[in-house]
Formats: sequence, structure tokens, C-alpha cells
Amino acid sequence: MTAIGAILGLIIAIILIMRKITPAYSLILGSVIGGLVGGVSLTETVNLMISGIKEISPAVIRILTAGILAGILIKTGAATKIAETIIEKLGEKRVIFALALSTLILTAIGVFVDVAVITVSPIALAIAKRVQISKLSILCAMVGGGKSGNIISPNPNTIAAAENFGASLSSVMWINIVPMIIGVVVTVIIAKTLENKGEKVVNIEIEEIKREELPSFFASIIGPIVTIFLLALRPMMAINIDPLIALPVGGLVGIISIGKIYKLKESMEYGLQKMSGIAILLIGTGSLAGIIKNSTLKDFILIGLDKMNISEQLIAPISSALMSGATASTTAGATIASITFSGAILASGISAISGAAMVNAGATVLDHLPHGSFFHSTGGATNLSLTERMRLIPYETAVGVSLAISSTVVSIFFNR
Repeated sequence: MTAIGAILGLIIAIILIMRKITPAYSLILGSVIGGLVGGVSLTETVNLMISGIKEISPAVIRILTAGILAGILIKTGAATKIAETIIEKLGEKRVIFALALSTLILTAIGVFVDVAVITVSPIALAIAKRVQISKLSILCAMVGGGKSGNIISPNPNTIAAAENFGASLSSVMWINIVPMIIGVVVTVIIAKTLENKGEKVVNIEIEEIKREELPSFFASIIGPIVTIFLLALRPMMAINIDPLIALPVGGLVGIISIGKIYKLKESMEYGLQKMSGIAILLIGTGSLAGIIKNSTLKDFILIGLDKMNISEQLIAPISSALMSGATASTTAGATIASITFSGAILASGISAISGAAMVNAGATVLDHLPHGSFFHSTGGATNLSLTERMRLIPYETAVGVSLAISSTVVSIFFNR
């Protein structure tokens, strides 16, 4: 199948997403058009789309079960308590670092980046009003912290990248620890330069958090600790506990330790609702990935990189960054890039763990563009105007680039 068909299909999908058409349907329609324009029959096009969906199906079931942990963290108040405790302990003088660290930890333990930002935002706005720093600054801190935590988390993007490379999820998480630290440092530096730029928090109503309804910090963190321990058994002791088991078990232990077992049904429903949206998106993503993978587009890109004297080792972060920009989604970007280019990346001598880690980090570079939901949900959480939200894009990109570069350097070092 020709590269022209795959490119046209991708462009059509992007245009439809920007026109607010449901992303999954946009990707599926783009896949159909891409296959037909690329020179294959309708039957062959459908078969290629299904083959792409089949490749992502193992990740989908793991992502759905991850919703149990995420739902419990949010609905029991554990996520709020963790964020609140971190900010209180670090104090208002270190508010930028505290906000970045809060969203980092929440995403690192399995909460979506946008949900982490929404969770921390009420606390962030209240502090920003007291110390008179801009909304741009606090949102930059939260988004940057979230991106940094996302590359070491058992979130859908990491699961998809690890699955498509055939790598251990825990190993893909651990290899990005140093890039995560670098990402936080870059985030804090950038956010501090924005403290007096843009809109300030003025006369805003902030919902009061009823402290007596929140669990203790110790109880809140038990579930994530259990999950991380179970996932760590594979690299430490060669005991393989699949994320399909580790994530929900951690959630169940967490809700028992919190003492809110009566919220289990509500938490599971919330988690499933959140993960169902991602799972549906991945079906559309898989269908488009099936078209791209079976076209000459990847060869065209590889030839282009070769002519520009760009090392094959950079295929992973570059392809993932491009796909995340095209779909405005970390998960979709990591999925398409890992399905399409994993073969070429592995053939270049990069290990499965290193390839998955670089793809995962690269997917944070452009996942915040305006045609995605992340852009709007995070802007809404901090009551930013559209103009102000647009101003943050270069700074978010800078954080993503720092994560991609540092992950590439670390991954190549470990690959030797």
C-alpha cells in the first residue's frame, strides 16, 4: 500500500478530530479512506484495520483493569489526600515544585494526567491566589509534573508501548526514572519564569474540601505501593505478576486499607468509564496503525531520516512525537508509533525495553495540542482563557522535548 494513502488517511483523521468529530470514528474513517487511496481493495482495507486492532487488544484488556486502581484513587479521596499532603508539607514557598511533584506522583501511581491536573487544580488555584502567581505558572507546573510522572506510570500509554514491543511493563517504567527527574527540574525552571506572566487568580470560587471525608495519607498510598511492589517483582526476583493482576489487586488492597469498601462499585464504574474512552480510542488507533504499518509510509520516513543523517536510534522518539502531535494524545501516539515502527526500531539494535521507553517519552512532546481533549480539560480546570491556554503550548512542548531527549540518552546508554 502506498505512503500517499496512509498520509491522506492520517490527515483526514486529524482534520475530523479538529472538527470535534469523535476521535475513534475519525481514526476509523481515516483508515478506510487511507486504505482505498493507498491502492488496496475494501476487503483488504478492513482486514488491515482488524489486524491493527488485534495487535492492540492485549493492551486494551490490561488498560480496562487498570481502571480499578485509578477509580479507587479518585473516588475514595486518596488522590486528593496525596496531593494535599505533598503541598502542605512543602509549603507555599515551594508551591511550584509542590504542584509539579503532586501531579507527578498521582500520574506515576496510575491516575490520568488530565485527571491529576483536575484533582490538584482547586488546591493550586487557592494557593496561587494567596501568593499572587499566574495561572500559566501553576498549570505549567501541573502539566509538566504530570508528563514527567506519565513516563514511569502504569498508564495506558506505557502499557501500550510495553505491550507492542514485547517488553516488561515494570522495566519500561524504571528505565525512565532519570528522565522523569530531569523533566521535573525543567518544569520547575520554566514554571518559575511564568509566575508573573498572564492571568492571575481573581475572585474565583474554590470548592472547599471536607478534610474529615479524606482518608489518611498512609492509607491512601498503600494501594499504589502494593501495585508498584507487585510490578517490581519481575525485574527484582524474576516473578512475573502481570499488570492485569497487579493493578486491580493494588486498588482492592488500597480501598480496604482506606476503609471505604462500600465505594468499590462506584469506584469501579468510574474507572471503567474513564478507561472505556481510552479503549475505544485505541480501537480507532489500532485500525489506523494497521493501515500505516502495512503501507510504505514507514519506509518513506526511514529513508527521510537516513538522508538527513539522523541515526536509526532516534526513530522511536521522533515517530512517537509526530504521532502524538497528529492525534493530540499520549496513548494514541505511543500506540501508533510502537505498532508501526517497533520492527524497524528493534532491527536497528535497540532493545525492546529501550525502544518502548523512548516511544513512551516521545509521546509527551506534542500530546497537548488544541485538537485533543487534554488541552481543553486542563485549561478548563484552571479557568484559563483560550488565548492564555494557547500561550502555554511552547512551554509544554519544551518539557516534553526534555523528557524525550533524556529518555533517548538513558535508553541508548542502557542498550550498550
